[in-house]
Amino acid sequence: MKRAAVIWAARTATAQRLATGSSILFGRIGARTTAWIRAGRREDLTGLAAALGCILRALLVAAGAYLLWRVIRAAPALLWALVPAWCWAALRAAPRATAEPAPEEAPEEAEPDPRDAVLRLLYEALGDRPAMYLSDLLQHLQEKGHGTAWSVADLRARLEALGIPVEMRLKTGGRNASRGIVRAQLPPLPGHAPQEASPAPSPAA
Repeated sequence: MKRAAVIWAARTATAQRLATGSSILFGRIGARTTAWIRAGRREDLTGLAAALGCILRALLVAAGAYLLWRVIRAAPALLWALVPAWCWAALRAAPRATAEPAPEEAPEEAEPDPRDAVLRLLYEALGDRPAMYLSDLLQHLQEKGHGTAWSVADLRARLEALGIPVEMRLKTGGRNASRGIVRAQLPPLPGHAPQEASPAPSPAA
């Protein structure tokens, strides 16, 4: 079906070019014939004498058309040569269809990676600190309007689901060991080199 549609479209385009080219050829022949007949007018004469040249040329054109018609009637086989010649001339006269450039497809926008957005929040919460407890991180996020109904366990589960490491026994700021995040263990932000920070506190033994 697809091949038949392509062939039909090609034939339709060719027929359209033949029709357009034939119309152009008729127009050219008519314009040149009219100009030739008008050129027979004598500007140095007036009245009928001035138009005798035009009349004579019009009669010659009519006689030539009549003679051509009689020749074709007498020898129809000439059409096997005249018709292809006319079609060839019509195709040459018709303007070539310029292929319209296919519209450029807009590049598909990549969906934002939720991990990137979370990493930005984590680095924002850490600030200059090398590490942070999950409880403090959750409080910071909730103050920013994120995870208002989460618990520390919910936050940990979401971080681990995104492949963000959670230190199980973090000890910092003189507080008891608990779960937290360490800057040195976090993946770098997209498009940024790994951020240098002061050495992270060692997990409690």
